[in-house]
Amino acid sequence: MAAVNKYGNRKVEVDGHQFHSVAESKYYMKLKWMQQANQIKSFKLQPRYLLQESFKKNGKNNRKIEYVADFEVLHLDGTTEVIDVKGVKTEEFNIKRKLFDFRYLDKLTVIGYDSTLGFMELDKLNKLKNKAVKKVAKRSNRRRSASVGKTRG
Repeated sequence: MAAVNKYGNRKVEVDGHQFHSVAESKYYMKLKWMQQANQIKSFKLQPRYLLQESFKKNGKNNRKIEYVADFEVLHLDGTTEVIDVKGVKTEEFNIKRKLFDFRYLDKLTVIGYDSTLGFMELDKLNKLKNKAVKKVAKRSNRRRSASVGKTRG
């Protein structure tokens, strides 16, 4: 059985590449198709970006800080987009994103996956899901208050 991490993702292997989640492996398949269909020039898996060099202070060695993205996509117009497939943005990721944005001009896009909606930017996906949850809760509350009114009358 595949190992499951603390966020509930299970590692997947496709074409000899290890992915941290099913969603990440599906995005890999999407990028392969986009490249074959000449919608993108190319893509790389797990590119590394140096966020801070190693340094020595007070006799202590401090290691460099790197950010490892899921994908780097070279678009037809020559622009580069860094893609990270996430279910949740962690505090560590938020800090690394700030350091990345400060140091690099490339666009960093964080996407999520939903089996019904497909891939989209994680913030948009979360807003849609929250909106749907609120609608369901509102309907449920209306039904509950309607049934309470009937039993009182």
